[in-house]
Formats: sequence, C-alpha cells, structure tokens
Amino acid sequence: MTTFDKREQGFEAKFVHDEELRFKAMARCNKMVGLWAAGLLGLSGDAAGTYSNGLVTAYLETQAIEGTLRKVAADLAPKGISEQQIANKIDELLLVAMQQVDAGS
Repeated sequence: MTTFDKREQGFEAKFVHDEELRFKAMARCNKMVGLWAAGLLGLSGDAAGTYSNGLVTAYLETQAIEGTLRKVAADLAPKGISEQQIANKIDELLLVAMQQVDAGS
C-alpha cells in the first residue's frame, strides 16, 4: 500500500466520521426543536415526545432541515411565530447539538 493510498483511506475515514457526527447532531437538533415547539403548542409529556420524535423521524427519511422548518412553521404560525424566528432557533439548537455530540453526551 502506498503512502497515497493510506492518505486516501485516512481522508475517507475522516469524511465518514464527520458525516456520522453531523447526522447525529441534526437528529438531536430536530429532537430539541420538536420539544421547544411542543412547549409553545401547549404539548407536554407523551404528546411532546411524540411531536418531537415525529420531527426526528421525518428528518431521518429526508435528511433535510427544510422539512423541519416548514412543519414547525406551519404548526406555530397560529401562535404568531415567524419562520425566521424558527430558523434562528434551529440554528441556536444546532450549535448546542453539535457541542453535545462533540462532547460525547
């Protein structure tokens, strides 16, 4: 195996690792966004868990945060919460999720 092959394998392994961390962080972010939105919708307990798990499941199927944004925006529109406010919250919670995943928690 040449040095080039070893470097290529190293880059591939890093890419796979980084993608795995990104995936975990996005799933965790969706869970937190779901719990935040559920609280605003007046949901608690099992209902809040079901709502947030639905967002995680939808993300796992599409792997697109835009779907989460659209769903939560539609649900929170009657509460007067704008899509921009939700996007800001997603950004905020994504940073928290990335820190948690990096820390291994």
